[in-house]
Amino acid sequence: MGRKRKGRDISGWLVVDKPAGPTSTAVVNKVRWAFDAKKAGHAGTLDPDATGVLAVALGEATKTVPYITDALKAYEFTVRLGQATKTDDAEGDVIARSDLRPDDDAIKDALHGFVGEIMQVPPQFSAVKIDGERAYKRARDGEDMDLAARPLWVEELTLLDRPDADHAVLMLVCGKGGYVRSIARDLGEVLGCLGHVQSLRRVWSGPFEASEGISLDQVEALARTPELDRYLRPIEEGLADLPELTCTPEAAVKLRNGNPAMVIASGVEYGEECWVSCDGTPVAVGRYKSGDMHPSRVFVLPS
Repeated sequence: MGRKRKGRDISGWLVVDKPAGPTSTAVVNKVRWAFDAKKAGHAGTLDPDATGVLAVALGEATKTVPYITDALKAYEFTVRLGQATKTDDAEGDVIARSDLRPDDDAIKDALHGFVGEIMQVPPQFSAVKIDGERAYKRARDGEDMDLAARPLWVEELTLLDRPDADHAVLMLVCGKGGYVRSIARDLGEVLGCLGHVQSLRRVWSGPFEASEGISLDQVEALARTPELDRYLRPIEEGLADLPELTCTPEAAVKLRNGNPAMVIASGVEYGEECWVSCDGTPVAVGRYKSGDMHPSRVFVLPS
């Protein structure tokens, strides 16, 4: 029999404005320690050198992580033109150079080919699994892998700034599973000048914005204090893209036990995924069917 995990039964979202340096896992571990929380997770990994929104879920909020992971996200990033690197970012060694520098119009024209449903090959140094092993581990051993292309929905890709001939600042809005490093690499190839990501910031992720995030220094400074708890955001913010239904206390008991129950709904289609609240507290996520909610995830919050 496993040991019971120690810590507080605390639930909610903490939006961290991640600094460059630590891994996403290190940030989650720091947040969990700071809150003395039993359980923590995050929605969408950021590379160590990337900054911006890292949405950390505590307790029952971890059940809503898939809805943030699947949501649209926005990245502001700088492409260094004229150089390809081993890792497709500034951390890797330069493996090829080009003297060609496209003008702004050429860049804007090329960006059209990266909007909509595209196929994207992940970087060699990525967390994609190959026969059960992470690609980056094989890449570190010098293996050159033939990674399969994956579909990615790109909502928007625009040129924000051109500081000089060697750099272009872009804004990307995309769905789940996008690699900004691949965008920079492939854009450089299309333009014939090569390219890699020099800097990257996730501006927003679903309902969470970097401008509203707490710094990792603040998390450490306020650790284990009531002041830190005030930064915690409610579970339901992770369900912002789903319709909200309501139910009675009696129905809430049934739903939390995993059973279908009657809900109050308006404008919801049969089979649509929704979430249910009772007296302002999230109860469950599931499918709406003919007046009843059939729960797939239930929230059990301390009273």
